[in-house]
Amino acid sequence: MNRRISGAAIAGALLVAACGGSAGTSEGEPRQAEGGLCAIPDDAPSVARVWIDEALDAIRLDFPAPTVHARNLFHLSAAMWDVWANYDDGPATTLFVDAPRSADNVDAARTDAITFAAHRLLTHRYDGSLSRTATAQALDAQLDELCGVDASFTPGPESAAGFGLSVADQIIADTLDDGSLERSRYEDVDYKPVNEPLAVAESGTTLADPDRWQPLILKEALSQNGLSIPAGAQTFIGSNWGDVTPFAISPAAEGPPIDPGPPPLIGDPSTTDEYRDSALAVVQASGVLQTGLAIADIGPAGHGNNTLGTDDGDGYDVNPVTGEPYEANLADVADWARVIAEYWADGPTSETPPGHWNTISNGVSDALFADNDRVEFDGKAVGRLEWDVKLAVSVNGALHDAAIAAWGAKAHYDSVRPISMIRFLGQNGELPIVPGLSEIITNESSAPGERHEALADHLGEIAINAWIGPPSIPEIYTSGVDWIRAVDWVPYQRPTFVTPAFAAYVSGHSTFSRAAAEVLAGVTGSEYFPGGLATHIVAAGDLQHEDGPSADVDLQWATYFDASDEAGRSRIYGGIHITADDYAGRLIGSEVGQAALAKARTLFAH
Repeated sequence: MNRRISGAAIAGALLVAACGGSAGTSEGEPRQAEGGLCAIPDDAPSVARVWIDEALDAIRLDFPAPTVHARNLFHLSAAMWDVWANYDDGPATTLFVDAPRSADNVDAARTDAITFAAHRLLTHRYDGSLSRTATAQALDAQLDELCGVDASFTPGPESAAGFGLSVADQIIADTLDDGSLERSRYEDVDYKPVNEPLAVAESGTTLADPDRWQPLILKEALSQNGLSIPAGAQTFIGSNWGDVTPFAISPAAEGPPIDPGPPPLIGDPSTTDEYRDSALAVVQASGVLQTGLAIADIGPAGHGNNTLGTDDGDGYDVNPVTGEPYEANLADVADWARVIAEYWADGPTSETPPGHWNTISNGVSDALFADNDRVEFDGKAVGRLEWDVKLAVSVNGALHDAAIAAWGAKAHYDSVRPISMIRFLGQNGELPIVPGLSEIITNESSAPGERHEALADHLGEIAINAWIGPPSIPEIYTSGVDWIRAVDWVPYQRPTFVTPAFAAYVSGHSTFSRAAAEVLAGVTGSEYFPGGLATHIVAAGDLQHEDGPSADVDLQWATYFDASDEAGRSRIYGGIHITADDYAGRLIGSEVGQAALAKARTLFAH
């Protein structure tokens, strides 16, 4: 799906250039000393945006490790910020390189320095990408387009371009041993799962500890963005990430950097019932994925406005920007649930959750600058380049810390995913029985013409009314909901993916999304999207997991927090998380986002 957001103020937003500089030469040689080697295209908002977009393209072609990509986006943003701040005669504070500079044409110097810093850093970080050749070619082509030089060009050390290279090189050196295990391609060989892998194609599961994460084995494995994965059991991605050097939150001496407390555990008598009920709630969400059963208002008039860490909201009466009531936005509930499960999943050719929130930020920026040369950033009127640089370091600082906080909790609690929970409880007769949702297969219920007829060979087992699994040809068929054995349940995902390769608690999507939403609300001075409404239309038939939606679905959000909450909730319908994972992630994300915003303000010193 296209990840660009639109809306009353976002649709048709103009792309304006806030910086530039001549690409002129002196006696046939590039002018380097004070900038002017590079120039951005007329249709580019800023040189910072050019390179953020290059980073997002690199992510879309790489293995979807959100931790790694959040770190790369942050360090790219830090490089751009340090360039900006070193050419600023104000009170700004740098992150890695403190080397004040001056130039007659500061905009031109910044353009050169940011370009060479971004090209160097992204080339280094994506040298190990699954699509390293294509990414390197794209980065080199962008350098050539902006500056008229190839990747072998070496700028003078005293030039703005040379300064940009020195900034990138310093960041690369300073972060090589930041806990990410970059030297070993981010692989944590010390983590060992306590449970044997679950073969998804087989019924049931065996768990040594039903509270702990279980890797999966698939017949054919593809990453969430569609790239082939070597056969075998999943390996926990990012189990070391809680030890990575953060932007704003405090590193933990032991345990997770931000400890939400444990999830519901079947091994804890005080939360055993909550564990079982949480698994059943995912079954219930799976059972919603049948079209034609219910219609709901999925727009701001009937949806959103939740208290932090809950889904207690019932929408808004009035758009505060226009002063008019929000119009009803009716949709089939199953269509909406399937759409958000896929839209927020950041699946094939996507930029992962950190990149997704960069695309949202880009849409917000374009809308705000559509008719303005200057916009207030955290109460100060700024031009487009300053806006893009400051927003990037703020949002990506928050997303970087969100990865550290979420994966710190994931590794610490090592918690189980719904596919293991539901199968385990089903085969052991411990899934709560609720008529119409989860039932015991009996002679009567499986008699010809009865609801469990197809399960007559499994008397005494637990059947659940849920999504029946991927169709044979997803472009043509829709699976729908029916009675299946609990031991065969799979989440609403592609059969080549099923569940991410890391523990559940807390939800990374929820943490990333709330952290970014906090920053966007803080820097814009409003929790509402520009115009009080953002929208993304998913066309009929545009789903990936099965045919659908049955009609166009217009996703709408009044506030950044509404979008964030929907991202978290989508993981329940997708069968990836239980509610505790989502709510705890939202709470952590809020704390992370506010800390990042406070830290960014100290950098900007205004």
